[in-house]
Formats: sequence, structure tokens, C-alpha cells
Amino acid sequence: MKNNKAETFVIDLGGSVAFPENIDTVFIRKFYDFIRKQIKKNRKFIIICGGGFIARKYQKAAGKIINISNEEKDWIGINCTRLNAYFLKTIFDKECNPVILDSRFKVKGFDKYSVIIGCGWTPGCSTDRVSVQIAADLGMKEVIVLGKPDYVYTADFEKDKTARPIKSLSWKEYCKLIPREWKAGFGSPVDPVAARLAAKEKIVAIVADGKKLDNLENILDHKEFKGTTII
Repeated sequence: MKNNKAETFVIDLGGSVAFPENIDTVFIRKFYDFIRKQIKKNRKFIIICGGGFIARKYQKAAGKIINISNEEKDWIGINCTRLNAYFLKTIFDKECNPVILDSRFKVKGFDKYSVIIGCGWTPGCSTDRVSVQIAADLGMKEVIVLGKPDYVYTADFEKDKTARPIKSLSWKEYCKLIPREWKAGFGSPVDPVAARLAAKEKIVAIVADGKKLDNLENILDHKEFKGTTII
């Protein structure tokens, strides 16, 4: 008997992918077409938007004028993710639940839609934690983290030429590679707050280059892919 139950995925869409210095309309069109193709394969998606370059630009600008707290920097970032989420919701008009998931449990199901768009919720973490929390709340065991690096590396690959990619590691091992505390503008593939929650809830994260949609398709199809699995 054919199984008609849709596969559901949580995608943590990093701001560096869709919203770098300028809105990457070329990528977003490709991403839109890609997701629509996947929907035809009976798949559903919760897509959480990061803040991107504009969030850091606003945070930096505010810091030049006053002594801004980390919490206020976080709120700037959160509101940038909300704008990005609304933008993406507009693109996915027909496929998307019209309510943006901007707080926990605000959207409880897909209803007749195939896409739910979310954003940042509270200070003290990035949208990574939102993605992990949603997966935990829905009883899902995996989050796909699409960002700039194609792997988790042993060190900052942009600064350290000896940094090596890691294909698989545990959350305990991952946490040893990153700072323990969250700070606005944190740049690791998965923030430390999200990492601790994922370890607690036994959520697997797949870290991959967000621009490579053919690789993302391999991930969705459970085929060999380029990226890091954190378990």
C-alpha cells in the first residue's frame, strides 16, 4: 500500500545564504523553484530565516551611536529575521501558511499548506535554536542547517589554513570547537544554545553549503551528500 504521509523537513536558512550584502534574488528564485519541485514529491518544509548582513549592519550602526547591550543587538537581529521571513512568505504565497512562526506554538500545523516560514523568537540565541526547538516540539529528529560553510571545520576555515572539514561528530565534540556563550553576531554553524538543546533532545543536525541545491536534494533523498552530520 502506498504511504501518502508527507515527509517533513526543518530547514535553518542562514542569512548569509539568502540575505548576504544584497538580497540574493537569483538564489531565492532557484530555492523557490527547488522547494516547489520537492512539494510535488509530497514533502513539506518549515523554513526558518536568518538575519543576514542587514542585521549585522544595523547592530554595528547602533553601536557607533550608543553603547548598545547584547540583548538590544539580539532584538535588532530578530526583527531583521522577521522582515526576511515576511519577504520569503510573500515569495511562497500560494504554498505558504499566511501566519509567520514568530513565537513558539504560534503555528501548530501545516493545514492545507506545504510551507511554514519562521523567524527569530527571543534574545540570547540565533534562529538555530528556533529550528531545533521546532524539531523537538514536533517530534522530529533532524534539522538541516544551510549556511556559508560546507562543513563544520576543526577551526575557522577563513582564518586558519590548517582547518580541516569534519564529516561527522557528536554534539559534545562540536561544543568543544565553539565558544560556550552566545553573543550577538555569533558565526559558528550552530550556536551554542542550539547545540546544547539539540544534545538534550537528541536532534541530529546536518550542516551544508546553502547555495548548493543539488547537494540539498541529496540530503532530502537520503543519498550521499557533502556536509557534516552532528549527532
